[in-house]
Amino acid sequence: MEGTELVAFNIIASVGTARSSYIGAIDAAAEGNFEEAEQLIKEGQEAFNGGHSAHQELLVKMANGEKVEMTLLLTHAEDQLMSAESFGILAEKFLKVYQTIKG
Repeated sequence: MEGTELVAFNIIASVGTARSSYIGAIDAAAEGNFEEAEQLIKEGQEAFNGGHSAHQELLVKMANGEKVEMTLLLTHAEDQLMSAESFGILAEKFLKVYQTIKG
């Protein structure tokens, strides 16, 4: 397996974990488990950072003039990265909303 493919799989695995944590945080907040929700958001952010770092590796390669082939797998990885980022933002907002509603 080539280097770019490994990076893409690393991104997908990391941000998949992040997205699952963010969804868990929303569910926990809906049930009034705010400490658990905050912990899940933190875990999600840590996992997301791993995927973001892997993505950054590719950007650095490109900036250094190395060719990075855009494949369907890499496109999927970037899509998952953006999706997880959106879920993270929403999880933080849902937490605040549920804290307001449930007091």
